Amino acid sequence: SFTNKGSGKILLELKFMKTRRRMCPGRVLLGMKKRGFGAGKWNGFGGKVQPGETIEQAARRELLEESGLTVDTLHKIGNIKFEFIGETELLDVHIFRADTYKGEPTESDEMRPQWFDTDKIPFSQMWADDVQWFPLMLQKKKFLGYFKFHGHDVIVEHKLEEVEDV
Repeated sequence: SFTNKGSGKILLELKFMKTRRRMCPGRVLLGMKKRGFGAGKWNGFGGKVQPGETIEQAARRELLEESGLTVDTLHKIGNIKFEFIGETELLDVHIFRADTYKGEPTESDEMRPQWFDTDKIPFSQMWADDVQWFPLMLQKKKFLGYFKFHGHDVIVEHKLEEVEDV
């Protein structure tokens, strides 16, 4: 049987504006994962939900810990369940986007933030599923998905659908 581990992932697309920064279509902030699960891959910011936290609270906390940024408003845009053959945990990932943020992206022990133009997103250095759902995220569409992996690089089964609400 699977255990369901909730986590939140935040993707930021931004530009400078006083102390609060506003989204700039055409750029996305990703982090190079430096250690642990997914090390060596570019990813959004996020992690596990701690006892007593909501998923959104966890997403905010992880964003601050991994990038030094805070956000006023998060928009939930996706929910993807991940299964890894031979592992008993089913990862339940809630994906958020933020239109504004406060602070300066700062490297942490876990992540090294870097801006990418949306036409230069490094999909070859990311999880294999990202290339499938990033276009929906960039178009501000909502989606549900399921990806089954063999190892950490090969997708053996998947479903992805655009939805009205998540």
